[in-house]
Amino acid sequence: MVEYETKGHVALLTIRRPEARNAVNGDVARGMEAAIDRLEDDDDVWVGVLTGEGTVFSAGADLKAIAAGQAGDLATAKGGFAGIANRARTKPIIAAVDGPALAGGCEIALACDLIVASRSAAFGLPEVKRSLVAAAGGLFRLPRNLPAKVAMEVILTGDPIPAERAYALGLVNDLVEPGQAVAGAMALAERVAANAPVAVWESRKVVLMAEQGASDDELWRESGAAFGRVAQTEDFGEGPRAFIEKRPPAWKGR
Repeated sequence: MVEYETKGHVALLTIRRPEARNAVNGDVARGMEAAIDRLEDDDDVWVGVLTGEGTVFSAGADLKAIAAGQAGDLATAKGGFAGIANRARTKPIIAAVDGPALAGGCEIALACDLIVASRSAAFGLPEVKRSLVAAAGGLFRLPRNLPAKVAMEVILTGDPIPAERAYALGLVNDLVEPGQAVAGAMALAERVAANAPVAVWESRKVVLMAEQGASDDELWRESGAAFGRVAQTEDFGEGPRAFIEKRPPAWKGR
């Protein structure tokens, strides 16, 4: 249900359940967890791109599975909902959203580090329309990425916002034409992968700590610790050498 393929230092993860609008069932959740395991374990892969096959990124939880008493299958022990919502990981993932990302689908996109969306995309948490609660991170991740009043509007009305508005408000990093979300996300991933991998991963960790409310004292300590860990890598010396020799650096990711 989740295909994994690599292109250089980038892994492309694709939810392949278009006949069900890429809704999350047990197979999708387990497939996502396995795909992220591969991403994390592959030393030659430094960043991931996550998308959904077809015209919908993901419609969220499979309501048929929930009605059949299979709600517990939609989450994994390591990753939470869809195998990603609460997943601790080192490497950044970029969501490539072409079409609606609704309910749990929006929460999957929010669990990613960056978002590239086409003009046909939309983001919404319509759970309240079905007497449900967006319990896979949307209720606190959306307000971190949108102005508070806008996030509250999306959550309380259940109405989605179009990609153009999401881009204008900072939820989306790049806005592309329909059908170009994966290409746009891969281009952004290549820009990330052009940098020293360990430095990227350590920087991401500090940014996430700041987003989650760590104190300045904690962030100063972690920033220093991150610099120390990067200084112990082979790539630490490669950066200055490449600059002096006027050539692209040859990162090893270690």
